[in-house]
Amino acid sequence: MHRGPAQAEASGRNAQTGCLRRPPTEDRADFFCFLDPVNFVSFRVNFGGLAMSAAQIVWLRRDLRLADQAALVAAAERGPVIPVYVLDDIGAGARKLGGASRWWLHHSLSWLAQALEARGSRLVLRRGNAAQVLAEIAQEAGTRSVHALHHYEPWWRAAETAVAARLDLTLHDGNYLTPPGTVKTGGGTQYRIFTPYYRRLLDTMPPPAPLPVPVLDSPAQWPVSDILADWSLLPANPDWSTGFARFWQVGENAAHARLTEFADDVAAYDRARNLPSVGGTSRLSPHLHWGELSPGQVWHALARGQSESFLREIVWRDFAQNLIAQFPDYGDRGYRREYEMLAWRYPAQDRAAAKDLAAWQRGRTGYPIVDAGMRQLWATGWMHNRVRMIAASFLVKHLLIDWREGERWFWDTLVDADLGNNATNWQWISGSGADASLFTRIMAPLTQSAKFDAAAYIREWVPELAGLPDAAIHEAVPLSPGYPARIVSHVAARERALAAYRAIKAKPA
Repeated sequence: MHRGPAQAEASGRNAQTGCLRRPPTEDRADFFCFLDPVNFVSFRVNFGGLAMSAAQIVWLRRDLRLADQAALVAAAERGPVIPVYVLDDIGAGARKLGGASRWWLHHSLSWLAQALEARGSRLVLRRGNAAQVLAEIAQEAGTRSVHALHHYEPWWRAAETAVAARLDLTLHDGNYLTPPGTVKTGGGTQYRIFTPYYRRLLDTMPPPAPLPVPVLDSPAQWPVSDILADWSLLPANPDWSTGFARFWQVGENAAHARLTEFADDVAAYDRARNLPSVGGTSRLSPHLHWGELSPGQVWHALARGQSESFLREIVWRDFAQNLIAQFPDYGDRGYRREYEMLAWRYPAQDRAAAKDLAAWQRGRTGYPIVDAGMRQLWATGWMHNRVRMIAASFLVKHLLIDWREGERWFWDTLVDADLGNNATNWQWISGSGADASLFTRIMAPLTQSAKFDAAAYIREWVPELAGLPDAAIHEAVPLSPGYPARIVSHVAARERALAAYRAIKAKPA
C-alpha cells in the first residue's frame, strides 16, 4: 500500500500513539502505527475483526531489504510472514551466480537475517529448485500464499511461472522505477532507444513514496532453515576476496549510509564520474542490484538536488531491464545479427586470442588504464564506470574478441553483475545492441587516460608504475621493471578492427 503525504494528511493521526487511522470501510478499519522515524519506519496493520492466521511466504531474490518492500508489506497485511531465500543454481543454469556475486550475497543475507531477528522474525534459507522448495515450505507451513517482487531475467520468469502453477503467487512491483514494458511509444510499442525512453519515463515521475518497514508477525512454527555458512558462498583456498571487505560495507543499513554520503556529492557527479582518480561515482550499483536499496528510495533522496545526470543513470538501469524483458537472450545474442559475422578472434579456437584474453583478465595488457581497471575489478569486485568502457572497448576492438567473453568475465567478477546492465553495456560498446555506439568509435586508451586524469588511479592499481611522473604514466614509458610491453599496437589494432567492420558491411544483406 502506498501512502503519500496527501493520504496521510487526509487520515487522522493520534497524537499520543503516532497511529494513522484510515477512514473505515463498511466492514473494517485499518490502523497504521509508525515507529522509529530516525532509522527505518515501521507500521502495524490491524484489520478490525478479521482473522489473519494463514502464513504468508515472502520469496526474496534480488530485493534483500525491509523498507520499500511491497511484497513484505502485502504479506504483513494478511498474516504471519515467513521470509524465504532460495539459492536456485538449478533454474539459473549458465546464469548461476558468479564468485563475486556469491560473496556479496553471503554478507547481504547475513545482514538481513540479523535485521529480521531484531524484529522478532527470521530468514529461512533453502537450496534447490525454487518452485519445488517453495512448495515444500508451503506444505510445512500449511499455506499456499507466496508474495514476491517481479523479476524479469528469463530464469526468474520461468521460476515465477513454475511457482504460480503450484501455489498462489502474488507478484508486486518495486525493483524498478516503472515495471518493464509499461513505458511505451505513442504507437503502443516498447522502446529500444534510450533517449526517447528516458523522456517518456520522466513523464511518470516521481515514483510512489517509499513504503515503511512493516511489523512482522511470526508463524506458530517456523520451517527448518539451512545454515548460511553451509552454502560455502565465500571463497576459500585461496580466499581472493580479502580486498572486498576493505572496499565494501554490505546490507540495507550500509546502502542507506552510502546513499546519504553520496547525496552530499551528487551535484558534482556529472563531471567527477569520469575521473577515476577522484572517485566521484556513487558506488550504489551493488546495493541497487541486490535490492538493498530501491530505485524509488534513491530517486526521492536525490531528486531535490542537482542530480539530473545521476538520475539519468538510474533510468538507464530501467531501460536495460526493459531490453531484457523484450529480448530474453540479450545476454547471449547480439541484437544486430550482422555482428555475428564479424571476424572475431575466438579464444577457444585461437591460441593467440586465448593468450590475449588472459592478459586482459589479469591486467597485463601493457596499457596502464586498462590494466588498472582490470586489477581493480579482481581486487574489489567493481570497476570505475569510465574505465569499464575503456577496458570493454579494448577487448572488443583492440583485441577483436567477442563481447560475450567480456560479459561472462564480468558476470563472474562483478559484485554488481546484473544481466540487464551487463548485457546492455557490452552490446553498446560492441555496436551490436539495440541502442549502441558505432563500432567505428574506437577508444584510444592512452588518450582517454590522460584526458580523464587517471594518473593517481593507475598508481593505486598498477604499483609497478608508481614512480613514473604524470606525463609518462599513461603510456608507461619508459617501461618499468615487472610491467609488460603492450600486447598490441593501438594503430595496428584499430586498423584490424576497422577492416573487420568494413568486411561485414561489404557483405550482401
